Amino acid sequence: MGSNVLVVIGVGGMGQAIARRQGAGKTVLLADFNEAVLKSVAAQLTGEGHNVVTQQVDVSSGPSVAALAGAAADLGAVTDVVHTAGVSPVHASTSAVLNVDLLGVALVLEEFGRVIASGGAGVVISSMAGYFAAPLDAEQERALATTSSGDLLDLPFVDADADPGRSYSLAKRGNHFRVQAASASWGARGARINSISPGVISTPMGQAELAGDSGAGMRAMVAGSATRRVGTPDDIADAVAFLLGPTASFISGTDLLVDGGAIAGVRYNR
Repeated sequence: MGSNVLVVIGVGGMGQAIARRQGAGKTVLLADFNEAVLKSVAAQLTGEGHNVVTQQVDVSSGPSVAALAGAAADLGAVTDVVHTAGVSPVHASTSAVLNVDLLGVALVLEEFGRVIASGGAGVVISSMAGYFAAPLDAEQERALATTSSGDLLDLPFVDADADPGRSYSLAKRGNHFRVQAASASWGARGARINSISPGVISTPMGQAELAGDSGAGMRAMVAGSATRRVGTPDDIADAVAFLLGPTASFISGTDLLVDGGAIAGVRYNR
């Protein structure tokens, strides 16, 4: 098609806001596991004037992610990649959390690190839950960062029998380390990669978490935060726009905490 390509993996509330914020003038490749939702979002964005292509993907499957990266490269120069796909520990099993939220990110970083264009950039949507993960020693951190995707879930401290919430925090912390390690290979292609850790965001997933067993604690974090409000998908889309844009050209391999001050409130204030 000749235009630059924006890839948005996961078309929930944040994915839709990011596609709208970044997609004008680009070929927008939307990917999601849920084909019905994917088609619905694509139709809406197409109606709004975006040039949209879709592909179903299972981010926990290496061949599926590789096929998505190949499809993106066939469309043009892959200049922007945003990975928002994930599952919540409120409704998902430990196995699903580890496969989607930990392994899925590793696969996306590997496969899109092979096709990202020079001057391009990527963002992985992690979570502030990563800042609540149990402490890891240096060897464990390095293992999360550098172990091959095929062996990642076999690490002895990646416990398939752990509570889903604990596994979620580990996975999201692992995303931070994985992005740090991937910044070197992305940099070799002239590209950047970072992550964002959102706080409590008003998406369907976030609303389900607020209504679940952890809801009271989450509401307390919001009340004790500097901003005293939940975030919006547009708050995250704005942060993504910064990290993908030219004013962030010296930023790679880092995590941006976008939580309204919730972590700071938990640690130091309230």
